[in-house]
Parts: sequence; structure tokens; C-alpha cells
Amino acid sequence: MSEKQAIGFVGAGLMGHGMAKHLLAAGHPLTILGHRNRQPVDDLVGRGAREAKTPAELAAASEIVFLCLPMSDQVEAVVAGPDGLLQGAREGLIVVDTSTAEPGSTLRLAEAAAARGVRYVDAPLTRTPKEAEEGRLNTMVGADKALFDQLKPVMACYAENVFHVGPLGAGHKLKLINNFIAMGLASLVAEAVATARSVGVDLAQLNALVSAGPVNSGIFQRMMAQALEQDPSGLQFAIRNARKDLRYFNAMASEAGLVGLMAPAALQTMTLATASGHGEELVPQLVDVLSEMNGAKG
Repeated sequence: MSEKQAIGFVGAGLMGHGMAKHLLAAGHPLTILGHRNRQPVDDLVGRGAREAKTPAELAAASEIVFLCLPMSDQVEAVVAGPDGLLQGAREGLIVVDTSTAEPGSTLRLAEAAAARGVRYVDAPLTRTPKEAEEGRLNTMVGADKALFDQLKPVMACYAENVFHVGPLGAGHKLKLINNFIAMGLASLVAEAVATARSVGVDLAQLNALVSAGPVNSGIFQRMMAQALEQDPSGLQFAIRNARKDLRYFNAMASEAGLVGLMAPAALQTMTLATASGHGEELVPQLVDVLSEMNGAKG
């Protein structure tokens, strides 16, 4: 494989645009798939990327393909669907899925890919579109050590920290656990704020108390920025996406035969907010959604 590998990129959205931009800036020939939002695609083409019409065409032009998609069913369609990556892949192609996906789906796709001589890696992300544009994401990689070592310099184009977390599937499992903790805390803080408003507790005093003690966290501060200042920008993650990730986490736990109470409760919170028309709002706005449902003023 050449020093500057030919890269394919599917999913040049909020996170993917910055990732693809930095891969291109590092000198990798880049082919991208069209996106419903043309602005990031047109920007990358203006920087020197080539646009493919189908995933199969993109795979044929690439040594490594990165996926950055919202859901597992979209990943499955791009990889294994008609005109999918596997239809155009040459033997030795590496597919790196940076989406937050279902581990079971990842393992099934990896098996289908292996039958075509294609290697599959899961490498989901943390941090926000801001860090993506800065080339400062974190990524957790599920792959064998040799393949990880091969890919690490490429991932370092867009990631400040590249963690090898285990074999194939380990990245997506760890990401779901991380997001369960984050979205579980967000649900808890939102409910606490709604309760505080309902019983007449001063939110500034709640913030001061928690901020000075061991309960404080980055998630708490981002949720309280919305509660106190109507500023949701610290956590640019839609409620509907939080619901999706919690659904995947619950499915993973169920497949493992586990019994839990917190994850189903967090999923119920996000499902209720989505069903009531707030799915496109950002997670910090959940503090106002739950307050409104409980008749408490923001």
C-alpha cells in the first residue's frame, strides 16, 4: 500500500466534513460520496476531492474507505446493498466504520466483507463537530494490532487521540457504553432540573452546589448551560440520536443476557421527548422538554 493511500469517504456531514478535510490536507487522494447537504461536498470537491456516484464506484477508487453515518441500517446499505462498497471493492480494501453502530451488525458486515477479501474495522468517535474541523477528535479502534498500526497514521490526520481498544467490535461496544453513561447523566440532570423548577429550588444554587462537589461533570455543566442561559451549544447532539444510541445499548445488553434498570429508563426519556416532537432539538434542551411536560416554567 502506498504512503499516501487513496481514501474514500462516505458521510461528509457535521463530523465527516472535518475528517475528510484533514485527510485531504494530509495529501491523501480523496473520493467522496454525495450527501444530501451539498455544502460540505462542494467544499471538499473545491479542495481537490473527487465525487463518486455510488458506493461501488467509490470503493473501486480507494484503498481505505471511511464511513461516518448516523445509523447501522445506513451502514449496511452502503456496505452490502445494491451498488454497495462490496460490489466495487478490490481485494485488500479496508473499510473503517466511524459511525456509532450496533456491534452485532458490525460483526455481520465484517464477515460478509471478509468473504470478498475486504478487511473491516470499527473506529467510532468522541468529541464534537468543532474538534472534527480542528482535526482533534478521539477515536476508539477495534482491529487486530497489525491493522491498527497500519491505520493509525491515517486516523491521526483527524484524531488527536487514537486508542486501540481491542479486536473487531470492541470500538462500537465501548462507544455505546460511553454514550449510555453520557446520555444517562443527561437524562438524570434534565429530570433534576425539572424537579427543581417544580418545587421552587433556585437553579443557580443547584448549579453552585453540584459544581463544588463530586457530582459535577462535563455533562452536568453542558446541561446547566441550557437551564441557566438557554445555551445548548456545548453538546451538539440531537435527542433523536441519543435515543438511537440508547436503543443500540439496550439491544447489546439484552443480547448479552443482562438485566438493567437505568438504561431502559434513559431510553424511555429520550423516546418520550422524541415522540412529543423534540427529536431534532439538542440534548441539553431536554431540561426544558421535561420541565414543559411537568408544567414547570423554564
